[in-house]
This record gives sequence, structure tokens and C-alpha cells, in this order.
Amino acid sequence: MFVRDRMTKNPYTIPSSTTIADAVALFREKGFRRFPVVDNGKLVGILTKEDIQTVSPTKATSLSIFEVNYFLSKITIKEAMTKKVITIEADNLLEEAAVKMRENKISTLPVLEDGKLVGIITQSDIFEAFIDLLGFREKGSRITIETKDVPGGIADISEIFYSFNINITHIAMYAGDGVRDLIIRSSVLDTSELEKRIKEKGYKIKHVLINDK
Repeated sequence: MFVRDRMTKNPYTIPSSTTIADAVALFREKGFRRFPVVDNGKLVGILTKEDIQTVSPTKATSLSIFEVNYFLSKITIKEAMTKKVITIEADNLLEEAAVKMRENKISTLPVLEDGKLVGIITQSDIFEAFIDLLGFREKGSRITIETKDVPGGIADISEIFYSFNINITHIAMYAGDGVRDLIIRSSVLDTSELEKRIKEKGYKIKHVLINDK
């Protein structure tokens, strides 16, 4: 799965000349948590609500409300935005985006293509992709089977599903110490006979989840 498949395309952007007051109003109006900052078609920064707090007068200030409003109407987001923006390419893998966010302790990556901003991808987008990849919201069954970490292990178990004419819709594997947990999803709701055959083949079933809604 690629970043372009999960990113928000053509994100709302603001120029660096935007005042703090206008940026605050935009955050309230749009309900966003961040804005890519673009000048003349080039990404020059990214602004979050937290960034604004670093330049805004605190409640402890001696300024009057009129002075505060004047301050916010004159200072631009260029003073608050993050200028060294970590980005990712649209054709990069989703896993690469996740690793980049993890390593840099950030929750958002502007997405570039040929040097131009074409989207934005967040942690929430990656969480959604993970859920979809495992088919968690889909109707059917989810069986976790313990298998040895040997060549042909998945094929042998898949053959059992094939013998019942069951189509595997999602599959994932988690590595352990010499063994692996193989997670298989299908649209079948009654897995009793399937479970019996899997056990007869010498495999341990660790968990079964049926989603009939």
C-alpha cells in the first residue's frame, strides 16, 4: 500500500504571511489540527495549534485585551511555524511513512510529488489502513493459528481452508521465537468444522473471533 492511497489529497494550505489572529480563526473554522504553509507553490513550513501557543501572549501577560489583539494581528505565522519540515513522497510505502513518524516523533507528514505538495498523511490515516488491512470491520471470522516458522507453513494451512472451499480475505503473521501467529480472516461465520480439521492437522488455535454484524 502506498502513501498516495491513504493521504488526504490537496490539503488546505495557508501562506506564511497569514497573521496569528487569522490562523487562530482558521483553526476554529476548519477544525483542523495543522496547516501546511505554502508560498508561491512551495512548501515552506507546517503550523500546528501548539506552534501558535509559543508566540501568543500568556494569561499572565500585563497586556490589555486590545494590546493582545493588536499583537496577534501583526505577528505572522512565519514566526511560529516549523520550518524544517519532514516530508514523504507519494509513491513511498505506507510502512515508510509509519517508520518516519515513529523515528521523528511526529504525527503528520506532508506528501510531495515532483517537489510539489499533493497531500498530507497522519497517524490516523495509518491506523485506518491497519484496520482495513486486517479486515477488522468486515463480517466474517478471524482465526489465529500457531504455526512453526518453517517454509510451507502458510501453504499447508491455506490448503485446509481450500478443502472447505473457504476464500481467505485477509491474512497476517506475527513472528515469535521459533513460532508464528498466523491470522486468517474469511467471510465464513460457522468455523466449527474448520477448527476441527485444523486441530487434526496438529495446529494450535489460539483465538477465534466471529463478527456477524
